[in-house]
Amino acid sequence: MNKVKETMCPICGGNKKEGTTTFAVDLGFGVIVIRNVPALVCSQCGADWITDDVAGDLEKTVENAKRTHRQVEVTSYAYQVA
Repeated sequence: MNKVKETMCPICGGNKKEGTTTFAVDLGFGVIVIRNVPALVCSQCGADWITDDVAGDLEKTVENAKRTHRQVEVTSYAYQVA
């Protein structure tokens, strides 16, 4: 794939650069907020994209929050070790 297209934001045409984002999920009984999630972030419009690996880590964190049944959980992203 063309490297220029990989780094171009499909929404506004800006440049996607490595950065972080905040991921939040409403679980119905509570909310989990995960800060400092690695992502590609558009320098122009702020849209963000996470990789499949990071999405898998987030899914594990959300599943754990469901098991503990907390009403509110705010955490920082932690890389999962396989």
